[in-house]
Amino acid sequence: MPYSSVRGVEHYYQWITQSQLNASGEHYPTGKPILVFVHGWAGSARYWESTAIALTHEFDCLLYDLRGFGRTRLPKSPHRDLDYELHTYADDLALLLDTLGINQITINAHSTGASIAVLFLNRYPHRVNRAILTCNGIFPYDPKAFSAFHKFGGYVVKFRPHWLLSIPFVERLFMARFLHQPIPLSQQRNFLEDFLMADDNAALGTIYTAVSQRAAETMPQEFTQISMPTLLVCGEYDQIIPTPMGQQAANLNPNIQFQVLTKTGHFPMLEDPETYLQLIDSFLSHQYQLGSNG
Repeated sequence: MPYSSVRGVEHYYQWITQSQLNASGEHYPTGKPILVFVHGWAGSARYWESTAIALTHEFDCLLYDLRGFGRTRLPKSPHRDLDYELHTYADDLALLLDTLGINQITINAHSTGASIAVLFLNRYPHRVNRAILTCNGIFPYDPKAFSAFHKFGGYVVKFRPHWLLSIPFVERLFMARFLHQPIPLSQQRNFLEDFLMADDNAALGTIYTAVSQRAAETMPQEFTQISMPTLLVCGEYDQIIPTPMGQQAANLNPNIQFQVLTKTGHFPMLEDPETYLQLIDSFLSHQYQLGSNG
């Protein structure tokens, strides 16, 4: 499997393309425009694979696992300058692109990964043509709610016994809050596996930075500053990031088109892939006029 070192951490990445296999049977870019996918909290690039495959007619798709998640494991002695701020993860992506010799990309990011992507868009605007943000938005600061969320999140991260995988259909229970429509059991199991293998420090650190007073106060300004055509897609019944949060973010910037995917939850790309891909294809294939917020 291919890895690239970023700040002393071996980052897992993979290409999904229509052709071009190397001697090891791995894909590599064919010269098409590059679409980078960013996954959300405690996940991995695995859940983007089906979406990426469907878009290879137009793009060479680059998937990677964020630091501390999926197959990007942290070393026993991490670099002293590493932290779990979302802007640091945005810089990780820039460094990964540098090591792979990639200058220009389109980006599709989900949930916490979409917050990382927003920061990337504003820190490296010259590197992004268009952006798709899936299940993201802005939220007001609520000290009591945030404190309770952090406390609960701490319990969830600390109690992750791997024997959970031996319980029949436990993945359905694990994914129940995230989904409105069912997805294949194998995909649900992948989510549970990714959650169980996430690094403790990375999982906790990103909870504290993604759901924080700082994020609540700065992310609205970050959405305001987005300068490239951007599509924000939310699931109608998303319990993690409710649709009104996405609408509020889109209302801040005329460069953001807003779409709600009906009858879906937090993973619309898996719950209704056909409609999701239609939205993506329409956005990517049509000439976009700045200031045409929909």
